[in-house]
Amino acid sequence: MSGDVFNPSMCIDGVNRTLAELITPLVERQGITPTALGGVTLLSLDHHRARTPLLYQPSLIIIAQGRKIGYLGDREIYYDPGHYLVQTLPMPFECETYGSPEAPLLGVSIQLEPALLSEMVTTMGDAPGDHLTTIPMASVAMNSGMHAAVGRLVSALHHPTERAAMGKARIRDVVFEALKGDQGPALRALVRGHGHYARIVQVLSSLHRHFANDYSVEQLAQQAHMSSSTFHQHFKQITRASPAQYIKQLRLIKAQQLLLQNDHNVSQAAQAVGYRNVPQFSRDYKRYFGDTPLQHRRQEQAIRY
Repeated sequence: MSGDVFNPSMCIDGVNRTLAELITPLVERQGITPTALGGVTLLSLDHHRARTPLLYQPSLIIIAQGRKIGYLGDREIYYDPGHYLVQTLPMPFECETYGSPEAPLLGVSIQLEPALLSEMVTTMGDAPGDHLTTIPMASVAMNSGMHAAVGRLVSALHHPTERAAMGKARIRDVVFEALKGDQGPALRALVRGHGHYARIVQVLSSLHRHFANDYSVEQLAQQAHMSSSTFHQHFKQITRASPAQYIKQLRLIKAQQLLLQNDHNVSQAAQAVGYRNVPQFSRDYKRYFGDTPLQHRRQEQAIRY
């Protein structure tokens, strides 16, 4: 079989099954189902979900059934059973999900572990295209190698012995295929630590650790060892948002996560993410999510996704 041909089936227990058929019996709930293999989660949704702000950690998202559209600034990113999403940075973006009771969205998410990524990039070395401009979030066409690797990974989840013995190797297979793909340069740039992209990555990592702190563009530019104008240009090129917009979006999504945990009220969530003015927080929250913090919490708890 050619390495660039998409093969829609794989074998488990001697029976050819689609990736969706492999995932279905493993799904326990709407939304996210953790698996016994660390860093691997399953996705399911049986209805359409309108464009909603999200924050993905660095990961690979493979859709087996249904489809998603990501919105990052002026970019629209489509990922469906013919594509997988490579998310190299934990960036706020918006996502629309398509599923139905007859054909729910089904997928698998594989967290990108820095240690594994670093080891593999070092072992594999440089590759053609590493000098090209990198983007932090993109959809990549599935080929037979990636589809087979994902199939082996999901198949292993069905068998505790195989999962325990080969689970990490199956994850490694998938990451290896991603490193060979079109977004390989962006993944390698995270490890190499060179150029403007890597400097912006370092600033973003700091923002995600200390998102409640107050920052000026000048302070962030100093962290990146750039002039303010150069920093602003490259930051917006990568994130599709200004530093102030990015920080606001990050804080609001972090606040949403705190509210959904039920151990923070609106005032506590606002203060925890760096807001000094609770009414301003509520106004910004409603503009971003479309509902007040309390309305949003009730809706999210109802659908749990």
